[in-house]
Amino acid sequence: MLSMKKELAIKLETLKHKQKQILIGFDGFVDEIIHAVDKRMDSENFTRIETMLQFAKRIEKAAGYSTNIELFPTIEKIGGNGPIMAHALSKQHAKVTYIGALGEPHIHLVFQPMAKHLELISIAQAAHTDALEFVDGKLMLGKMSCLNDVTYEKMIQTLGEQKLLKMLHETDLFATVNWSMLPHMTDIWQSLYENILPKLSIKPIKPIFFVDLADPEKREHHEIKRALDLLKSFESHFHVVLGLNQKEAYDVAHLLSLATKDDTLKHVNQVLYTYLEIYAVVIHPVDQSCAIVDGTFAHDMGPLAKNPKLTTGAGDNFNAGFVYGLLLGLTPHESLLLGMSTSGFYVRETKSPTMVELIDFLNRWDAQQLD
Repeated sequence: MLSMKKELAIKLETLKHKQKQILIGFDGFVDEIIHAVDKRMDSENFTRIETMLQFAKRIEKAAGYSTNIELFPTIEKIGGNGPIMAHALSKQHAKVTYIGALGEPHIHLVFQPMAKHLELISIAQAAHTDALEFVDGKLMLGKMSCLNDVTYEKMIQTLGEQKLLKMLHETDLFATVNWSMLPHMTDIWQSLYENILPKLSIKPIKPIFFVDLADPEKREHHEIKRALDLLKSFESHFHVVLGLNQKEAYDVAHLLSLATKDDTLKHVNQVLYTYLEIYAVVIHPVDQSCAIVDGTFAHDMGPLAKNPKLTTGAGDNFNAGFVYGLLLGLTPHESLLLGMSTSGFYVRETKSPTMVELIDFLNRWDAQQLD
C-alpha cells in the first residue's frame, strides 16, 4: 500500500485545475537576517551565538553594566507575512495580487523582483525587521510605525472601491495576515464587511478567506476577541480559515478561557474551532501540524530539518502550501502535507518551492531521504 505522501505526489503530478486568483494583504517588511557573533577570530571568521538561551544569558550577564554584541547581517530579503506568503503562492499555478506596505513613492528594491511573478500595489512605506536567527528560534526586532498608514481609507484612495470589489468578486483566495502588527486590520475587516460584502454575490463554491494573527501577545485582550468574533461574519461569502502556530493557538485558547497549557494540541484545535464557528482552524508547531476543516480533524508529523538554513518565513510558506491544498480540493490531511512540504523545502533551500520541487520533496520525504 502506498503511503499518503506518495499518493499525494502522484495526485499532484496528474491534477489538472484552472488557474487560481489570489489576493493577499496588507503588511510589508524589509527583513535583514542577522547572526549574533559569539567569538570573532579575524576580520572574516567568527562563531555565532547558536541558541536563544545563550543570547539571553549574554544579556543577563550584562544587566546593571553594559555590553556590546556584534550583529552580522547575512542577507536582506522580502519580509512580512503577506509578501512571503504571496511569493510562495506565486510559484504555483496562480495569479497573485499583493496589496500592502511595499514602499512610497516607489516600491522598495527588495520587493521589485516579485513584480515579475505577481501584481504589486503599495499603499504605505515598508517596515523593517532585524531578524536575529538562532538554531532554536528567532528574535524579530521590528521598526513598524509606517504600518499605521495601512488603513481601509488608504486602500480605497489607492485602488478605488470598484477595483477592490472586482478583485474580491474574482478571487479564489483572499488572505489578510500579520494582524498583530497592523493596528487597523480589524477596522479594515469591519469596513470590508460593511461596505464590500453586501455588494458581493455569493458563489456556489465559496472562496477562502485566510487569516493569520501572527503572535498577538502584544495586543490587548479585548482587541483579540473583537477580531476573532468578527471573523465568523465573513462566513456568509467565504470559507474562513484561521492559521496559528503553537504558541499563538495556546495563547488564544487561554485568553478565551477555553484551554490551558497542559491540554493537547488536538483539544486546543477543537475548542478554537467550536468557539469561532468558521470553516477551518489550522495549527502548525515546528515539528507537526493539525487542522479541523469543515468538521474533519487531521494531524501528521512534519519533516523537521536538523540544521535549517532559514527559518524566518517558514510559517508563511506552510500557510501558502496548506491553503493552496484546500484550493486544489485536497483533503485536510493532504493539505497539511502540502503545507509542511512547502515549509520543509523552504527551510532547507532558502526559497519557496515550485510544484515540481514539491512533488520531489514529497517523494524524498516518503523515502526518508531528507536531512
